[in-house]
Amino acid sequence: MYKKVSANLNFVDREKAVEEFWKENKIFEKTCEKKGPSYVFYDGPPTANGKPHIGHVLTRVIKDLIPRYRTMKGYQVPRKAGWDTHGLPVELEVEKLLGLDGK
Repeated sequence: MYKKVSANLNFVDREKAVEEFWKENKIFEKTCEKKGPSYVFYDGPPTANGKPHIGHVLTRVIKDLIPRYRTMKGYQVPRKAGWDTHGLPVELEVEKLLGLDGK
């Protein structure tokens, strides 16, 4: 029923083959073209309070897993980055220093 899996499988080569298949067949693009019901997942701001740790990795994995799962279930999931809560104050100060007022 199933093909026997080699015990000497080269995961690096296998990953490259899968990635190449996705590129050749435009798999990601096809998932973006699907017109299923909308599902929005707000990816909140990153935290800049200390050194990265395993909790950051877990959070990032969950924030990646849920939209991917919903996409596979047929939903239209926009892929947008979260809010930048740390950059805006810096940008405003730079605008002041340069004498810019784009508002």
